[in-house]
Amino acid sequence: MSVNLYDATVPIFTKHLTGVSKWLDKAAAYADAKKFDVQVLLDSRLAPDQYPFTRQIQAACDQAKFTCAKLTGKDAPSHPDTEKTIDELRARVKTVLDYLGTFKREDFAGAEDRQCKHTWMPAPMRGGDYLDHFCLPNFHFHLTTAYAILRHNGVDLGKNDYVVDLPFVK
Repeated sequence: MSVNLYDATVPIFTKHLTGVSKWLDKAAAYADAKKFDVQVLLDSRLAPDQYPFTRQIQAACDQAKFTCAKLTGKDAPSHPDTEKTIDELRARVKTVLDYLGTFKREDFAGAEDRQCKHTWMPAPMRGGDYLDHFCLPNFHFHLTTAYAILRHNGVDLGKNDYVVDLPFVK
């Protein structure tokens, strides 16, 4: 049976980044209700040596777009990581969601064995390994950290805000 990595990428990234859009709404509403500048949340971090919230979202967006681009042999769009406001972060997420929407299942033909490499990697990785051992863990690392930053600061998020919609069989 042939594996198509589309199912492990585009729908998963789309689902979770759509969830991030809702986190941003909740963060803005929380800051408004508590009467503080939402920038406090965007600049927050869990540890001094970790990225702040804004950079965590940028990194998750980058991981989603680079994963799909590398697995399909395409060039990813460039995003200069200049977002400073919640509206700019919303736009970044939407831009990446729109980009993910351009991929089709057939784009991923042969992706399991396609050689994937970044300039910082000492050698290429097989596509399936690239996805399983780097891309998905890295994507979820940045999302989990962003989620934890908001939770740590009091934003009313629960587990269902992270796992989003589950594909129950009807």
